[in-house]
Amino acid sequence: MKRRRMPSSGKYVFITGGVLSSVGKGLTTASLALLLSSRGYNVQAIKIDPYINVDAGTMNPYMHGEVFVTEDGGETDLDIGHYERFLGKNLSKKNNITTGQIYFSVIERERKGDYLGQTVQVIPHVTDEIKRRITEVAEDSHADVTIVEIGGTVGDIEGLPFLEAVRQMRLEAGFGNTFFIHVALSPYLPTTGEQKTKPVQHSLYELRRIGVQPDAVVVRSHHPLDGEAIGKIALHATLPRNNVFNSYDIDNIYRLPLLLEEQGLARLVESRLFGRSTKPDLSSWEQFVGLYESASRKVRIAMVGKYTKLRDSYLSIVEAVKHTSPYYGVRPEFVWAESTDIEQGKLEAGEVFDSADGAIILPGFGVRGVEGKIEVIRRFREGGKPLLGICFGMQLAVVEYARNVLGLKSAHTTEVDPETPHPVIDLLPEQKKIDRMGGTMRLGARPVKLVKGTTLWSLYEKELVLERHRHRYEVNLSYLDKLQDAGIVVSGWSEEGLVEAIELPKREHPFFLATQFHPEFKSRPLSPAPVFSGFIRSLAGV
Repeated sequence: MKRRRMPSSGKYVFITGGVLSSVGKGLTTASLALLLSSRGYNVQAIKIDPYINVDAGTMNPYMHGEVFVTEDGGETDLDIGHYERFLGKNLSKKNNITTGQIYFSVIERERKGDYLGQTVQVIPHVTDEIKRRITEVAEDSHADVTIVEIGGTVGDIEGLPFLEAVRQMRLEAGFGNTFFIHVALSPYLPTTGEQKTKPVQHSLYELRRIGVQPDAVVVRSHHPLDGEAIGKIALHATLPRNNVFNSYDIDNIYRLPLLLEEQGLARLVESRLFGRSTKPDLSSWEQFVGLYESASRKVRIAMVGKYTKLRDSYLSIVEAVKHTSPYYGVRPEFVWAESTDIEQGKLEAGEVFDSADGAIILPGFGVRGVEGKIEVIRRFREGGKPLLGICFGMQLAVVEYARNVLGLKSAHTTEVDPETPHPVIDLLPEQKKIDRMGGTMRLGARPVKLVKGTTLWSLYEKELVLERHRHRYEVNLSYLDKLQDAGIVVSGWSEEGLVEAIELPKREHPFFLATQFHPEFKSRPLSPAPVFSGFIRSLAGV
Protein backbone atom coordinates (compact mmCIF):
# COMPACT_ATOMS: atom_id res chain seq x y z
CA MET A 1 0.00 0.00 0.00
CA LYS A 2 1.34 3.45 -0.92
CA ARG A 3 2.46 5.42 2.10
CA ARG A 4 0.82 8.81 2.64
CA ARG A 5 2.92 11.93 3.11
CA MET A 6 2.09 13.41 6.48
CA PRO A 7 2.76 16.78 8.13
CA SER A 8 6.12 17.14 9.82
CA SER A 9 4.58 17.55 13.27
CA GLY A 10 4.74 14.37 15.35
CA LYS A 11 1.60 12.42 16.16
CA TYR A 12 1.48 10.18 19.21
CA VAL A 13 -0.79 7.62 20.85
CA PHE A 14 -0.07 6.99 24.54
CA ILE A 15 -1.34 3.78 26.12
CA THR A 16 -1.60 3.53 29.90
CA GLY A 17 -2.77 0.68 32.11
CA GLY A 18 -4.76 0.28 35.28
CA VAL A 19 -5.76 -2.25 37.96
CA LEU A 20 -2.93 -4.72 37.31
CA SER A 21 -0.01 -5.36 34.96
CA SER A 22 -0.06 -7.86 32.08
CA VAL A 23 -3.64 -6.81 31.37
CA GLY A 24 -3.13 -6.57 27.61
CA LYS A 25 -1.57 -3.17 26.92
CA GLY A 26 1.08 -4.75 24.73
CA LEU A 27 -1.40 -6.58 22.52
CA THR A 28 -3.61 -3.49 22.36
CA THR A 29 -0.59 -1.46 21.24
CA ALA A 30 0.42 -4.10 18.68
CA SER A 31 -3.14 -4.41 17.37
CA LEU A 32 -3.58 -0.65 16.94
CA ALA A 33 -0.17 -0.47 15.25
CA LEU A 34 -1.30 -3.11 12.74
CA LEU A 35 -4.62 -1.38 12.10
CA LEU A 36 -3.00 1.99 11.42
CA SER A 37 -0.22 0.42 9.36
CA SER A 38 -2.82 -1.39 7.24
CA ARG A 39 -4.26 2.04 6.44
CA GLY A 40 -0.96 3.09 4.89
CA TYR A 41 0.65 4.96 7.78
CA ASN A 42 4.26 4.54 8.84
CA VAL A 43 3.85 3.36 12.44
CA GLN A 44 6.42 3.08 15.22
CA ALA A 45 5.79 1.47 18.60
CA ILE A 46 7.70 2.17 21.82
CA LYS A 47 7.58 0.25 25.10
CA ILE A 48 8.42 2.15 28.28
CA ASP A 49 9.49 -0.02 31.22
CA PRO A 50 9.69 1.82 34.56
CA TYR A 51 12.16 -0.63 36.14
CA ILE A 52 15.65 0.69 36.93
CA ASN A 53 17.45 -2.01 34.94
CA VAL A 54 19.06 -0.51 31.84
CA ASP A 55 17.57 -3.35 29.80
CA ALA A 56 15.94 -6.76 30.30
CA GLY A 57 19.14 -8.72 29.70
CA THR A 58 20.10 -9.50 33.28
CA MET A 59 16.61 -10.40 34.54
CA ASN A 60 15.41 -13.91 35.27
CA PRO A 61 12.55 -14.84 32.89
CA TYR A 62 10.37 -15.56 35.94
CA MET A 63 10.65 -11.87 36.79
CA HIS A 64 9.63 -10.42 33.44
CA GLY A 65 9.08 -13.12 30.82
CA GLU A 66 11.42 -13.72 27.92
CA VAL A 67 14.14 -11.35 26.81
CA PHE A 68 13.38 -10.34 23.23
CA VAL A 69 16.41 -9.56 21.07
CA THR A 70 16.22 -6.89 18.37
CA GLU A 71 18.09 -6.80 15.07
CA ASP A 72 20.57 -4.26 16.45
CA GLY A 73 21.32 -6.33 19.54
CA GLY A 74 18.95 -4.86 22.11
CA GLU A 75 17.81 -7.07 24.99
CA THR A 76 14.28 -5.79 25.40
CA ASP A 77 10.89 -6.37 26.91
CA LEU A 78 8.81 -9.12 25.30
CA ASP A 79 6.23 -6.58 24.09
CA ILE A 80 8.73 -5.43 21.46
CA GLY A 81 8.27 -8.92 20.04
CA HIS A 82 4.51 -8.42 19.85
CA TYR A 83 5.04 -5.12 18.03
CA GLU A 84 7.39 -6.69 15.48
CA ARG A 85 5.10 -9.65 14.84
CA PHE A 86 1.98 -7.53 14.32
CA LEU A 87 3.70 -4.74 12.39
CA GLY A 88 5.84 -7.10 10.33
CA LYS A 89 8.90 -4.86 10.71
CA ASN A 90 12.15 -4.83 12.66
CA LEU A 91 12.36 -2.38 15.55
CA SER A 92 15.40 -1.02 17.35
CA LYS A 93 16.65 -1.29 20.90
CA LYS A 94 15.76 2.41 21.09
CA ASN A 95 12.10 1.36 20.99
CA ASN A 96 12.43 0.05 24.55
CA ILE A 97 12.95 2.88 27.06
CA THR A 98 13.65 2.13 30.74
CA THR A 99 14.08 4.17 33.89
CA GLY A 100 17.65 2.90 34.05
CA GLN A 101 18.45 4.37 30.64
CA ILE A 102 16.87 7.70 31.53
CA TYR A 103 18.64 8.19 34.86
CA PHE A 104 21.92 6.83 33.50
CA SER A 105 21.83 9.46 30.76
CA VAL A 106 20.80 12.32 33.06
CA ILE A 107 23.47 11.50 35.65
CA GLU A 108 26.13 11.14 32.95
CA ARG A 109 25.22 14.56 31.55
CA GLU A 110 25.32 16.06 35.04
CA ARG A 111 28.81 14.65 35.56
CA LYS A 112 29.93 16.12 32.24
CA GLY A 113 28.70 19.54 33.33
CA ASP A 114 25.78 19.87 30.94
CA TYR A 115 23.60 21.16 33.80
CA LEU A 116 26.14 23.49 35.41
CA GLY A 117 24.47 25.87 37.83
CA GLN A 118 21.24 23.89 37.92
CA THR A 119 19.66 21.66 40.51
CA VAL A 120 18.95 18.46 38.54
CA GLN A 121 15.35 17.39 39.13
CA VAL A 122 12.71 15.00 37.84
CA ILE A 123 10.96 17.99 36.29
CA PRO A 124 12.32 19.19 33.91
CA HIS A 125 15.51 17.17 33.45
CA VAL A 126 14.22 13.60 33.72
CA THR A 127 10.97 14.34 31.89
CA ASP A 128 12.86 16.19 29.15
CA GLU A 129 15.10 13.15 28.61
CA ILE A 130 12.02 10.91 28.35
CA LYS A 131 10.45 13.21 25.76
CA ARG A 132 13.72 13.43 23.85
CA ARG A 133 13.98 9.67 23.52
CA ILE A 134 10.37 9.28 22.38
CA THR A 135 10.66 11.98 19.74
CA GLU A 136 14.04 10.67 18.59
CA VAL A 137 12.49 7.32 17.65
CA ALA A 138 9.62 9.07 15.87
CA GLU A 139 11.86 11.46 13.93
CA ASP A 140 14.59 8.97 13.00
CA SER A 141 12.02 6.60 11.53
CA HIS A 142 9.96 9.38 9.89
CA ALA A 143 6.91 7.91 11.61
CA ASP A 144 3.48 9.23 10.79
CA VAL A 145 2.32 8.08 14.21
CA THR A 146 4.21 6.69 17.19
CA ILE A 147 2.39 4.51 19.72
CA VAL A 148 3.91 4.61 23.20
CA GLU A 149 2.98 1.96 25.76
CA ILE A 150 3.77 2.87 29.37
CA GLY A 151 4.45 -0.28 31.37
CA GLY A 152 3.04 -1.03 34.78
CA THR A 153 -0.12 0.54 36.15
CA VAL A 154 -1.28 4.06 36.90
CA GLY A 155 -0.30 4.91 40.47
CA ASP A 156 2.99 2.97 40.45
CA ILE A 157 5.66 5.26 41.86
CA GLU A 158 8.11 4.11 39.17
CA GLY A 159 5.84 5.22 36.34
CA LEU A 160 5.05 8.75 37.52
CA PRO A 161 7.87 10.53 35.64
CA PHE A 162 6.78 8.88 32.38
CA LEU A 163 3.14 9.85 32.86
CA GLU A 164 4.21 13.40 33.61
CA ALA A 165 6.37 13.45 30.47
CA VAL A 166 3.53 12.34 28.19
CA ARG A 167 1.17 14.79 29.91
CA GLN A 168 3.61 17.51 28.88
CA MET A 169 3.79 16.11 25.35
CA ARG A 170 0.06 16.68 24.93
CA LEU A 171 0.58 20.36 25.77
CA GLU A 172 3.57 20.67 23.46
CA ALA A 173 2.38 18.61 20.48
CA GLY A 174 -1.23 19.72 20.75
CA PHE A 175 -4.57 18.04 21.35
CA GLY A 176 -5.01 17.16 17.67
CA ASN A 177 -1.65 15.39 17.54
CA THR A 178 -2.02 13.21 20.66
CA PHE A 179 -4.38 10.47 21.73
CA PHE A 180 -4.55 8.74 25.12
CA ILE A 181 -5.90 5.20 25.54
CA HIS A 182 -6.36 3.65 28.97
CA VAL A 183 -6.44 -0.16 29.26
CA ALA A 184 -7.95 -1.54 32.48
CA LEU A 185 -9.43 -4.76 33.80
CA SER A 186 -13.08 -5.29 34.63
CA PRO A 187 -13.06 -8.52 36.68
CA TYR A 188 -15.86 -11.08 36.69
CA LEU A 189 -16.95 -12.54 40.04
CA PRO A 190 -18.26 -16.07 39.43
CA THR A 191 -19.69 -16.36 42.95
CA THR A 192 -22.20 -13.58 42.26
CA GLY A 193 -22.20 -13.66 38.46
CA GLU A 194 -21.28 -9.96 38.32
CA GLN A 195 -19.05 -8.01 35.96
CA LYS A 196 -17.40 -5.41 38.23
CA THR A 197 -16.48 -2.02 36.77
CA LYS A 198 -15.32 -0.33 39.97
CA PRO A 199 -11.61 -1.21 39.44
CA VAL A 200 -11.73 0.49 36.04
CA GLN A 201 -13.40 3.54 37.57
CA HIS A 202 -10.74 3.87 40.27
CA SER A 203 -7.88 3.57 37.77
CA LEU A 204 -9.51 6.32 35.70
CA TYR A 205 -9.75 8.57 38.77
CA GLU A 206 -6.05 7.99 39.47
CA LEU A 207 -5.12 8.74 35.86
CA ARG A 208 -7.01 12.03 35.94
CA ARG A 209 -5.50 12.90 39.31
CA ILE A 210 -2.09 12.69 37.63
CA GLY A 211 -3.33 15.08 34.95
CA VAL A 212 -4.20 12.78 32.04
CA GLN A 213 -7.71 12.60 30.58
CA PRO A 214 -8.03 9.52 28.34
CA ASP A 215 -9.61 9.83 24.90
CA ALA A 216 -10.63 6.16 24.84
CA VAL A 217 -10.80 3.22 27.23
CA VAL A 218 -10.13 -0.39 26.30
CA VAL A 219 -11.69 -2.64 28.92
CA ARG A 220 -10.23 -6.09 29.41
CA SER A 221 -12.76 -8.65 30.59
CA HIS A 222 -13.36 -12.36 30.73
CA HIS A 223 -16.72 -12.09 28.94
CA PRO A 224 -18.06 -9.43 26.51
CA LEU A 225 -19.33 -6.40 28.42
CA ASP A 226 -23.03 -5.59 28.36
CA GLY A 227 -24.41 -2.13 27.56
CA GLU A 228 -24.88 -1.21 31.20
CA ALA A 229 -21.23 -1.84 32.06
CA ILE A 230 -20.02 0.12 29.02
CA GLY A 231 -22.29 3.03 29.90
CA LYS A 232 -21.07 3.09 33.49
CA ILE A 233 -17.41 3.12 32.43
CA ALA A 234 -18.04 5.82 29.83
CA LEU A 235 -19.73 7.99 32.46
CA HIS A 236 -16.85 7.74 34.90
CA ALA A 237 -14.29 8.23 32.10
CA THR A 238 -16.09 11.40 30.96
CA LEU A 239 -16.31 9.93 27.46
CA PRO A 240 -19.03 9.08 24.91
CA ARG A 241 -20.05 5.40 24.93
CA ASN A 242 -18.46 4.98 21.47
CA ASN A 243 -15.07 5.73 23.01
CA VAL A 244 -15.22 2.65 25.25
CA PHE A 245 -13.95 -0.57 23.68
CA ASN A 246 -13.97 -4.13 24.94
CA SER A 247 -11.07 -6.56 24.64
CA TYR A 248 -12.58 -9.75 26.04
CA ASP A 249 -10.86 -13.11 26.30
CA ILE A 250 -10.34 -14.88 22.97
CA ASP A 251 -8.44 -18.07 22.14
CA ASN A 252 -6.46 -16.49 19.31
CA ILE A 253 -4.54 -13.28 20.00
CA TYR A 254 -4.22 -12.65 16.26
CA ARG A 255 -7.96 -12.08 16.09
CA LEU A 256 -7.70 -9.11 18.49
CA PRO A 257 -6.93 -6.51 15.77
CA LEU A 258 -10.03 -7.64 13.88
CA LEU A 259 -12.10 -7.42 17.06
CA LEU A 260 -10.91 -3.86 17.76
CA GLU A 261 -11.40 -2.90 14.11
CA GLU A 262 -15.03 -4.02 14.27
CA GLN A 263 -15.52 -1.76 17.28
CA GLY A 264 -13.90 1.23 15.54
CA LEU A 265 -10.82 1.94 17.68
CA ALA A 266 -8.47 2.72 14.79
CA ARG A 267 -11.13 4.81 13.03
CA LEU A 268 -11.48 6.95 16.15
CA VAL A 269 -7.71 7.42 16.44
CA GLU A 270 -7.29 8.18 12.73
CA SER A 271 -10.13 10.68 12.78
CA ARG A 272 -8.52 12.61 15.66
CA LEU A 273 -4.94 12.53 14.42
CA PHE A 274 -5.38 12.76 10.66
CA GLY A 275 -8.88 14.12 10.15
CA ARG A 276 -9.97 11.27 7.92
CA SER A 277 -11.43 7.77 8.05
CA THR A 278 -9.99 5.23 5.61
CA LYS A 279 -10.44 1.51 5.09
CA PRO A 280 -7.63 -0.85 6.10
CA ASP A 281 -6.24 -3.64 3.95
CA LEU A 282 -6.45 -6.60 6.33
CA SER A 283 -6.98 -9.33 3.74
CA SER A 284 -3.71 -11.19 4.39
CA TRP A 285 -4.19 -10.95 8.15
CA GLU A 286 -7.77 -12.23 7.89
CA GLN A 287 -6.57 -15.12 5.74
CA PHE A 288 -4.00 -16.11 8.36
CA VAL A 289 -6.57 -15.89 11.16
CA GLY A 290 -8.93 -18.06 9.11
CA LEU A 291 -6.26 -20.71 8.57
CA TYR A 292 -5.30 -20.56 12.25
CA GLU A 293 -8.84 -21.11 13.48
CA SER A 294 -9.76 -23.80 10.93
CA ALA A 295 -6.69 -25.98 11.55
CA SER A 296 -7.89 -29.12 13.29
CA ARG A 297 -5.23 -31.83 13.15
CA LYS A 298 -3.41 -31.90 16.48
CA VAL A 299 0.32 -32.34 16.94
CA ARG A 300 1.83 -32.60 20.40
CA ILE A 301 5.11 -30.77 21.00
CA ALA A 302 7.22 -31.32 24.11
CA MET A 303 8.60 -27.97 25.29
CA VAL A 304 11.61 -28.89 27.40
CA GLY A 305 13.08 -26.10 29.51
CA LYS A 306 13.82 -24.80 32.99
CA TYR A 307 11.35 -21.90 33.12
CA THR A 308 8.22 -23.74 32.03
CA LYS A 309 6.15 -22.59 35.02
CA LEU A 310 5.96 -19.18 33.31
CA ARG A 311 5.08 -19.77 29.66
CA ASP A 312 5.98 -16.17 28.75
CA SER A 313 9.60 -17.22 29.31
CA TYR A 314 9.44 -18.78 25.84
CA LEU A 315 6.82 -16.55 24.26
CA SER A 316 8.51 -16.00 20.87
CA ILE A 317 9.07 -19.73 20.40
CA VAL A 318 5.42 -20.49 21.18
CA GLU A 319 4.30 -17.81 18.73
CA ALA A 320 6.73 -19.02 16.04
CA VAL A 321 5.12 -22.46 16.26
CA LYS A 322 1.69 -20.86 15.98
CA HIS A 323 2.79 -18.84 12.94
CA THR A 324 3.76 -21.83 10.84
CA SER A 325 1.29 -24.50 12.02
CA PRO A 326 -1.82 -23.13 10.22
CA TYR A 327 -0.07 -23.33 6.84
CA TYR A 328 0.18 -27.12 7.31
CA GLY A 329 -3.32 -27.50 8.70
CA VAL A 330 -2.18 -28.49 12.18
CA ARG A 331 -3.01 -27.19 15.64
CA PRO A 332 -0.12 -27.47 18.13
CA GLU A 333 -0.63 -28.76 21.65
CA PHE A 334 2.24 -27.90 23.95
CA VAL A 335 3.42 -30.52 26.45
CA TRP A 336 5.43 -28.53 28.97
CA ALA A 337 8.27 -30.51 30.53
CA GLU A 338 10.30 -28.93 33.33
CA SER A 339 13.84 -30.21 32.76
CA THR A 340 14.65 -29.86 36.47
CA ASP A 341 11.87 -32.35 37.26
CA ILE A 342 13.41 -34.82 34.79
CA GLU A 343 16.82 -34.29 36.38
CA GLN A 344 15.42 -34.92 39.87
CA GLY A 345 13.44 -38.02 38.86
CA LYS A 346 10.01 -36.40 39.30
CA LEU A 347 9.35 -36.86 35.57
CA GLU A 348 10.70 -39.56 33.29
CA ALA A 349 12.27 -38.58 29.96
CA GLY A 350 10.50 -41.62 28.54
CA GLU A 351 7.15 -40.11 29.54
CA VAL A 352 8.04 -36.92 27.66
CA PHE A 353 9.00 -38.97 24.60
CA ASP A 354 5.81 -41.05 24.69
CA SER A 355 3.54 -38.03 25.19
CA ALA A 356 4.75 -35.96 22.22
CA ASP A 357 5.16 -36.15 18.45
CA GLY A 358 8.27 -33.99 18.60
CA ALA A 359 10.30 -31.83 20.97
CA ILE A 360 11.84 -28.37 21.19
CA ILE A 361 14.83 -28.08 23.51
CA LEU A 362 14.45 -24.54 24.80
CA PRO A 363 17.11 -21.89 25.48
CA GLY A 364 18.34 -21.05 28.96
CA PHE A 365 21.46 -20.48 31.01
CA GLY A 366 23.08 -22.17 33.99
CA VAL A 367 23.37 -25.58 35.63
CA ARG A 368 19.79 -26.29 36.68
CA GLY A 369 17.92 -28.71 34.45
CA VAL A 370 20.82 -29.43 32.09
CA GLU A 371 20.93 -33.21 32.59
CA GLY A 372 17.17 -33.41 32.12
CA LYS A 373 17.47 -31.72 28.72
CA ILE A 374 20.35 -34.00 27.70
CA GLU A 375 18.33 -37.11 28.53
CA VAL A 376 15.35 -35.90 26.49
CA ILE A 377 17.64 -35.16 23.54
CA ARG A 378 18.98 -38.72 23.72
CA ARG A 379 15.47 -40.20 23.77
CA PHE A 380 14.29 -38.23 20.75
CA ARG A 381 17.50 -38.80 18.81
CA GLU A 382 17.47 -42.54 19.37
CA GLY A 383 13.69 -42.78 19.02
CA GLY A 384 13.59 -40.98 15.68
CA LYS A 385 11.06 -38.31 16.56
CA PRO A 386 11.53 -34.71 15.28
CA LEU A 387 13.68 -32.53 17.51
CA LEU A 388 14.58 -28.84 17.32
CA GLY A 389 17.20 -27.32 19.61
CA ILE A 390 17.67 -23.59 20.04
CA CYS A 391 20.80 -21.87 21.41
CA PHE A 392 21.59 -23.75 24.65
CA GLY A 393 19.47 -26.53 23.14
CA MET A 394 22.01 -26.84 20.32
CA GLN A 395 24.93 -26.82 22.72
CA LEU A 396 23.42 -29.61 24.80
CA ALA A 397 22.65 -31.61 21.63
CA VAL A 398 26.40 -31.52 20.94
CA VAL A 399 27.13 -32.58 24.52
CA GLU A 400 24.66 -35.49 24.26
CA TYR A 401 26.16 -36.66 20.97
CA ALA A 402 29.70 -36.44 22.31
CA ARG A 403 28.77 -38.51 25.34
CA ASN A 404 26.58 -41.18 23.79
CA VAL A 405 27.91 -41.52 20.24
CA LEU A 406 31.56 -40.47 20.52
CA GLY A 407 31.83 -42.17 23.92
CA LEU A 408 33.24 -39.12 25.71
CA LYS A 409 31.23 -39.77 28.87
CA SER A 410 32.52 -36.71 30.70
CA ALA A 411 31.90 -34.32 27.82
CA HIS A 412 30.21 -31.09 28.84
CA THR A 413 29.99 -27.34 28.41
CA THR A 414 32.38 -25.28 30.50
CA GLU A 415 29.41 -23.10 31.45
CA VAL A 416 28.19 -26.00 33.60
CA ASP A 417 31.42 -27.86 34.34
CA PRO A 418 34.54 -25.67 34.01
CA GLU A 419 36.74 -28.69 34.83
CA THR A 420 35.32 -31.10 32.25
CA PRO A 421 38.06 -33.11 30.48
CA HIS A 422 36.11 -32.80 27.23
CA PRO A 423 34.89 -29.19 26.82
CA VAL A 424 32.93 -29.70 23.60
CA ILE A 425 31.21 -26.37 24.32
CA ASP A 426 33.40 -23.51 25.53
CA LEU A 427 33.32 -19.77 26.17
CA LEU A 428 33.84 -17.58 23.13
CA PRO A 429 37.40 -16.13 23.20
CA GLU A 430 36.19 -12.52 23.20
CA GLN A 431 33.95 -13.27 26.20
CA LYS A 432 36.90 -14.15 28.44
CA LYS A 433 37.93 -10.49 28.80
CA ILE A 434 34.45 -9.23 29.71
CA ASP A 435 33.90 -8.02 33.28
CA ARG A 436 30.27 -6.85 32.96
CA MET A 437 27.18 -8.98 32.45
CA GLY A 438 24.70 -6.50 30.95
CA GLY A 439 24.66 -6.18 27.16
CA THR A 440 27.93 -8.08 26.65
CA MET A 441 26.80 -11.32 24.98
CA ARG A 442 27.07 -12.04 21.26
CA LEU A 443 23.88 -10.17 20.41
CA GLY A 444 21.70 -9.21 17.49
CA ALA A 445 21.55 -10.11 13.81
CA ARG A 446 24.64 -11.84 12.42
CA PRO A 447 25.24 -13.40 8.99
CA VAL A 448 24.90 -17.19 8.84
CA LYS A 449 26.40 -19.09 5.89
CA LEU A 450 24.32 -22.12 4.96
CA VAL A 451 25.77 -25.36 3.59
CA LYS A 452 24.20 -26.64 0.38
CA GLY A 453 22.60 -30.06 0.49
CA THR A 454 21.62 -29.82 4.15
CA THR A 455 18.17 -29.65 5.73
CA LEU A 456 18.85 -26.07 6.83
CA TRP A 457 19.72 -25.07 3.27
CA SER A 458 16.48 -26.62 1.99
CA LEU A 459 14.47 -24.48 4.44
CA TYR A 460 16.01 -21.13 3.43
CA GLU A 461 17.33 -21.86 -0.08
CA LYS A 462 19.86 -19.07 0.42
CA GLU A 463 23.61 -18.96 0.85
CA LEU A 464 23.50 -16.25 3.51
CA VAL A 465 20.83 -15.32 6.05
CA LEU A 466 20.68 -12.85 8.95
CA GLU A 467 19.55 -14.35 12.25
CA ARG A 468 19.61 -13.02 15.80
CA HIS A 469 21.86 -14.27 18.57
CA ARG A 470 22.15 -14.19 22.34
CA HIS A 471 24.93 -16.36 23.74
CA ARG A 472 28.44 -16.51 25.24
CA TYR A 473 29.38 -20.15 24.54
CA GLU A 474 30.02 -22.00 21.29
CA VAL A 475 31.02 -25.39 19.89
CA ASN A 476 34.70 -26.02 20.65
CA LEU A 477 36.25 -26.31 17.18
CA SER A 478 38.99 -28.63 18.45
CA TYR A 479 36.32 -31.37 18.78
CA LEU A 480 34.62 -30.64 15.49
CA ASP A 481 36.43 -33.22 13.35
CA LYS A 482 35.52 -36.00 15.77
CA LEU A 483 31.89 -34.90 15.91
CA GLN A 484 31.64 -34.73 12.13
CA ASP A 485 33.35 -38.10 11.69
CA ALA A 486 30.76 -39.56 14.07
CA GLY A 487 27.87 -38.25 11.96
CA ILE A 488 27.06 -34.68 12.97
CA VAL A 489 26.56 -32.34 10.02
CA VAL A 490 27.42 -28.65 10.40
CA SER A 491 24.84 -26.88 8.25
CA GLY A 492 25.48 -23.27 9.25
CA TRP A 493 28.63 -21.23 9.89
CA SER A 494 29.28 -17.72 11.12
CA GLU A 495 31.59 -15.42 9.19
CA GLU A 496 34.15 -15.94 11.97
CA GLY A 497 34.04 -19.70 11.48
CA LEU A 498 31.79 -20.52 14.46
CA VAL A 499 29.24 -23.33 14.30
CA GLU A 500 25.75 -21.86 13.79
CA ALA A 501 23.72 -25.04 13.21
CA ILE A 502 24.05 -28.81 13.41
CA GLU A 503 21.84 -31.60 12.11
CA LEU A 504 21.71 -35.31 11.40
CA PRO A 505 21.31 -36.63 7.84
CA LYS A 506 17.73 -37.53 6.90
CA ARG A 507 18.79 -41.13 6.28
CA GLU A 508 19.55 -41.35 10.00
CA HIS A 509 16.79 -39.17 11.47
CA PRO A 510 13.57 -37.62 10.04
CA PHE A 511 14.33 -34.20 11.57
CA PHE A 512 17.14 -33.44 14.00
CA LEU A 513 18.20 -29.80 13.73
CA ALA A 514 19.66 -27.40 16.28
CA THR A 515 20.67 -23.77 15.84
CA GLN A 516 22.92 -21.48 17.82
CA PHE A 517 20.87 -18.53 16.59
CA HIS A 518 17.31 -17.75 17.65
CA PRO A 519 15.02 -18.11 14.60
CA GLU A 520 11.93 -17.37 16.69
CA PHE A 521 12.77 -13.66 17.01
CA LYS A 522 12.19 -13.03 13.29
CA SER A 523 9.08 -15.16 12.85
CA ARG A 524 5.88 -13.37 11.77
CA PRO A 525 2.31 -14.60 11.21
CA LEU A 526 2.57 -13.70 7.51
CA SER A 527 6.19 -14.91 7.14
CA PRO A 528 6.95 -17.80 9.50
CA ALA A 529 10.55 -18.63 10.41
CA PRO A 530 11.90 -21.29 8.00
CA VAL A 531 13.41 -23.37 10.82
CA PHE A 532 10.01 -23.70 12.50
CA SER A 533 8.35 -24.42 9.16
CA GLY A 534 10.70 -27.35 8.70
CA PHE A 535 10.01 -28.65 12.20
CA ILE A 536 6.22 -28.40 11.86
CA ARG A 537 6.30 -29.89 8.37
CA SER A 538 8.13 -32.91 9.75
CA LEU A 539 5.48 -33.32 12.47
CA ALA A 540 2.68 -32.97 9.92
CA GLY A 541 4.32 -35.53 7.66
CA VAL A 542 4.08 -33.23 4.65
